[in-house]
Amino acid sequence: MRRSRAILTVLTTGALTAGALTVLSPAADAASTLGSAAAGQGRYFGTAVSINRLSDATYSSILNREFNSVTAENEMKIDALEPQQNQFNYTTADRLITRANEMGAKVRGHTLAWHSQQPGWMQSMSGTALRNAMKNHITQVMTHYKGKIDSWDVVNEAFDDSNGGRRDSNLQRTGNDWIEDAFKTARAADPAVKLCYNDYNTDNWTWAKTQGVYNMVKDFKARGVPIDCVGFQSHFNSGSPYPSNYRTTLQNFADLGVDVQITELDIEGSGTTQANTYANVVRDCLAVTRCNGITVWGIRDSDSWRASGTPLLFDANGNPKQAYTSTLAALGGSTSSPSPSTSSSASPSPSVSQSSGTRACTATVTVNAWTGGFVTSVKVTAGSAALTGWTTGLTLPAGSAVTNSWSATASGTSGAVSFTNVGYNGTVPAGGTTEFGFQGTGSAPSTTATCTAR
Repeated sequence: MRRSRAILTVLTTGALTAGALTVLSPAADAASTLGSAAAGQGRYFGTAVSINRLSDATYSSILNREFNSVTAENEMKIDALEPQQNQFNYTTADRLITRANEMGAKVRGHTLAWHSQQPGWMQSMSGTALRNAMKNHITQVMTHYKGKIDSWDVVNEAFDDSNGGRRDSNLQRTGNDWIEDAFKTARAADPAVKLCYNDYNTDNWTWAKTQGVYNMVKDFKARGVPIDCVGFQSHFNSGSPYPSNYRTTLQNFADLGVDVQITELDIEGSGTTQANTYANVVRDCLAVTRCNGITVWGIRDSDSWRASGTPLLFDANGNPKQAYTSTLAALGGSTSSPSPSTSSSASPSPSVSQSSGTRACTATVTVNAWTGGFVTSVKVTAGSAALTGWTTGLTLPAGSAVTNSWSATASGTSGAVSFTNVGYNGTVPAGGTTEFGFQGTGSAPSTTATCTAR
């Protein structure tokens, strides 16, 4: 997933934030929590954890009560663990291992080889030097965590969004065998842990990207390249909705002889529609024998990288939402109504709107920033007429640069930059929304953006 290492998190005005919070009461019945209900089905139900939020009493209470698997949101990514070449820093990530042990929870390792969130020293490398650095990183990290991780996302997001081929990256330019080399290195470092490939926009069986990943896994299995599982990020919104053939996708991958895991689930929306979609995802996983479990990407809506889309199971106050109840029921559990907390929240304000003919759109910007970098999420909303395409624009501060984008095609990397829809999210119904994002280095942009409709 495209997220920032949260050394310092800054949510711009309009992003949901948590205020004064009180601890939720623990649930008493074994089948009244997500983790225990999933365990009863032979699965896990996990969440992404940000270490800097563990001091939040409500966040920690929900984490301890509800989940039996955890994934480090950013603390096990390349820039966090190896900030300088051959100088590894495990201190923060080790805290997650300790917390998981205290909870009796599994740990998913995320992630060993990725084109994004590379430290500066790795970004400047290429060829054999980069390949060897990748292999050394995998070996050192997996050796340190040997016996402590249930499954590793060995390679993350290596396929292009549109054509089913490989994403252009410094790792890809070391040679087309870099992914299998990563998996072989990982197997040598830890023969027991599950080795996964993880990606987004691979949920719909008919999409070229899904087929590209499927063909790679099929090839790996045929040639004996070690791969044990495939992770589906499953970030669903109006531009990339839950597909009716989702179960087919999971089953077809499982039929190749790999486990399937839903690794970064969030579903934008609210009310019954969101609740039904969460329940459908759970039922799809339960219907596929080799679907090990589900991880939601965050706990409360205010903790999400897509906070404005309210995509998670608990609201910003820590209260369970309708989607929580439907998810628990789909797992075979029942609610015991945890006590609510109190908090305050605000909604994003739309930016400048521009129109093209009778069509118009707005772009709402949310920024997650830390020292030296940022991730920006942009929600595009159609006006009273449906869109057939859109372009948003904003200006980066001096010295800042775009390093990666998703669900949009970027034009320019510094100064005035723009982003245009890709094939699957250009059509937006009247009043509907779609979302894209980008990552960068330097200071974060402001929340002012233009939107031009087509």
